[in-house]
Amino acid sequence: MPSLLDLRRRVRSIRNTQQITKAMKMVAAAKLRRAQDRILSGRPYAVKMLEVLNSLATRADPGAHPLLTVREPRRVEVVVVTADKGLCGAFNASILKQASSFLEIARAEELGLQVVGRKAREYFRRRRYTIRYEHVDIFRDLDYQHATEVAKPIMGRYMEGSLDAVYLIYNEFKNVLQQNVVVERLLPLEKLRFERPEEEFDYIYEPSAKQILQELLPKHVEYQVWRALLESAAAEHAARMTAMDSATKNATELIDHLTLTMNRVRQAAITKEILEVVSGAETLR
Repeated sequence: MPSLLDLRRRVRSIRNTQQITKAMKMVAAAKLRRAQDRILSGRPYAVKMLEVLNSLATRADPGAHPLLTVREPRRVEVVVVTADKGLCGAFNASILKQASSFLEIARAEELGLQVVGRKAREYFRRRRYTIRYEHVDIFRDLDYQHATEVAKPIMGRYMEGSLDAVYLIYNEFKNVLQQNVVVERLLPLEKLRFERPEEEFDYIYEPSAKQILQELLPKHVEYQVWRALLESAAAEHAARMTAMDSATKNATELIDHLTLTMNRVRQAAITKEILEVVSGAETLR
């Protein structure tokens, strides 16, 4: 059985760790609130932009823009979005596991990666995959410019014809206790519908629908990346808050267990001393 001094040191150490996990939980909760506000304010814009693009797509030629060109996926690039830090439960592990499974089954002659987050960079550097671009420490002060930096090289290579398909893997925020790993195709744009509806209203565009489509499609791709980054940031804060809450509760249970053990050790020591005193008195008698 450990000594009383060792138990006290262990309880003190766990209590200090508990204070850290409690503080990290509070910080994650504050950041999560701000991240949720950004997502709620950004989702209506994404929905309305998709509606506008669907309306324009019914009036423009599918070949009006290179981003709408569908080719055989021989050259594929995957954008993997993880966190820069750990201590957030299975947040990073679930993304990396899903990304590894997707890369294993991807049938492409040329497969490249664009990693967002320090955890993805460290993981795939030890693998045989080619990392074309790295984006690290962007979640510390996330801005729309970061989404532009991720999306522009992809769109440029796709329009040049050096890429045939681009996929995006990230954690989608559902609620505080649930985050879902999402694998979606970013390019070519698959969410646009080119079928003309039976009842179609006649709009007058200035400039033409084709020119508007050429302006909106790149912004649409950038905003999809921006939405994925916001979703990932919120999911990370939620996962870290949940993990730190569990760690704080586990520390409390462990402190209670060690306190009980410490009391037993102290009681055993007291009982031993009493027995020694009684035995000495009986011997003197």
